[in-house]
Amino acid sequence: QVHLVESGGGSVQAGGSLRLSCAASGYIVSSSCMGWFRQAPGKEREGLAFSSGGRIYYADSVKGRFTISQDIAKNTLYLQMNNLKPEDTAMYYCAYGSWRCGGIIPHSKFRNWGQGTQVTVSS
Repeated sequence: QVHLVESGGGSVQAGGSLRLSCAASGYIVSSSCMGWFRQAPGKEREGLAFSSGGRIYYADSVKGRFTISQDIAKNTLYLQMNNLKPEDTAMYYCAYGSWRCGGIIPHSKFRNWGQGTQVTVSS
């Protein structure tokens, strides 16, 4: 079992930036799939960015604004979010899969989730 803890959320004005962190503990498989999702009220959980075996994948909705990175030594996943928009307001989650991923993965494929961190962007 892998335990995930997100941090770094908060309230910002449109155009601002935030950096989310996801600290992972437990048995982490090399080149495993780690990703960031978000879920706004009344909407389905949306995959944003994924990192696996040195490869990175972004959803079109965040490409060019969000950057995913990973510190293997610290078992920590990051999401740098720039030029935030009010429509980015959501609960943000990180997820872990013990397999290698090659694109945007549906949330239903993941069994390991953090508790989430709230991001609120005001206009």
